Amino acid sequence: MTIPFASIPDNLRTPLFFVELDNSMANTATATQRTLLIGQMLADATQKPDVPVLVSSAQTVANLCGSGSQLHLMMQAYLKNDTAGNIYILPLADPGEPDSASGPADMIAASGTITVTASSTAAGIISLYIGGVRIQVAIRPTNTPEEIAGFLAQAINKNTSLPVSAIQSAGTGNISISAKNAGEAGNSIRLQMNLLGTPGGEATPAGLGIQLTSLSGGAGAPALDDALANLGDKAYDFIVCPYTDTTSLNSLKDFLSDSEGRWNWAQQLYGHVFTYASGTYGELTAKGELRNNQHESLPGMYNSPTPDFVWAAAIAGAAAPSLRNSPMRPLQTLAVSGVMAPPESDRFTLVERNNLLHSGISTLTVDDDGTVRIENLLTTYQTNNYGAEDDSYLQIETLFLLMYNNRWLKTQVTSKFSRMALVKDGTRFATGSAIVTPSTIKAELIADYKTLEYAGYVQDSEGFAKGLIVEQNGKNPNRVDVLWDGVLPNQLRVFAVLNQFRLQSAASA
Repeated sequence: MTIPFASIPDNLRTPLFFVELDNSMANTATATQRTLLIGQMLADATQKPDVPVLVSSAQTVANLCGSGSQLHLMMQAYLKNDTAGNIYILPLADPGEPDSASGPADMIAASGTITVTASSTAAGIISLYIGGVRIQVAIRPTNTPEEIAGFLAQAINKNTSLPVSAIQSAGTGNISISAKNAGEAGNSIRLQMNLLGTPGGEATPAGLGIQLTSLSGGAGAPALDDALANLGDKAYDFIVCPYTDTTSLNSLKDFLSDSEGRWNWAQQLYGHVFTYASGTYGELTAKGELRNNQHESLPGMYNSPTPDFVWAAAIAGAAAPSLRNSPMRPLQTLAVSGVMAPPESDRFTLVERNNLLHSGISTLTVDDDGTVRIENLLTTYQTNNYGAEDDSYLQIETLFLLMYNNRWLKTQVTSKFSRMALVKDGTRFATGSAIVTPSTIKAELIADYKTLEYAGYVQDSEGFAKGLIVEQNGKNPNRVDVLWDGVLPNQLRVFAVLNQFRLQSAASA
């Protein structure tokens, strides 16, 4: 037997005891699965744009990117669902509004209005919701519409965590509401009243005249390519994107692609995009059918008070702990915190949700108490390169299992075979030598597969052993080629029962 020393020389004559360490059989580490929140800063933020930053709290993000910025609200929502994540932000510059001083801009901020038309006839509380966040203002019959509008504007601007700012027109009951960040994403910020209704203690004071116009008119989204290029070789498994325009999603599709992106054979960095779109059943169906990417998930609902970019972060945060700990388990029923469900009349039926799932749109359900839960979070992958239906990459769990298994395999191979001589099968050499054969490698891969099987990441080790091929490359004798035919676990999603009941037992018939 030959002991494969790497450092202790053979010609030692000095006594006595020498030891070197070899960690090739001790590596049990797993990859750090980071989260990346992509979003805009406020125009006056001091943080350098397009450079990833490690963060640990929503207040830190507020200090860096501005209170009420996209990233601030996304961080708040993410942390309500995942408190153990390794979180980075990728801040994007906000271009601001076009004006004569700065010249044209490629984005426009969404805006809305609040108009107080009549005083109340009784004292009461105004319960105004902005992007699902409640602002309450007490008023009396003696307050004029102008005064009430002033109270509301002050309350809005006092809450710096809101994604909007308010300006009252002098001497009137009119308030202009503007999104703090420019772009189409601001159109999902809604102005609403009394969402909890009378059972929740919310009602418009008697006689009060107030009109709300939710934000609209926002246009554009920041270019992502430069910021994505600055991510370097650091892996980010959970990538949250606040934008659903085709240009933004295609930039991320290229960034993660199997051919030239993070999923290709050379980079092996992986990652998955989580975003969110609001719309009617027809709008979401049309949007989903335009996408075909195994590395993105696009959930959607209609008429939720919560902005879309907050939804994206909350859903990613709800899914991340399970996908980190047990990627083989389905995400169904996981609660999504930090968001408000749509009114019951605007929620999709089972038939509609099932059809959306066939159009690339992930679905959510709502409990009687308003708790939102993931129903089926799938990818937008629907057809292969020939346009034929293909469900091989449909489930998000499949992608995260592939991430885990690829990384596990890389860890085992690079730890155990990093400095080995390679000889053909049948070669005689001393036991313990730093030499391997294709058969040696095959046996190790089978043993590693059984370890994965025991942990639940694969199944059918007997079938794997029969189908596994390990061979020395015919053109390059320094290369080993492996056909790894692992079988991934599935998820229990449908439990179908035919209840063939009887009204009389067979014995008594």
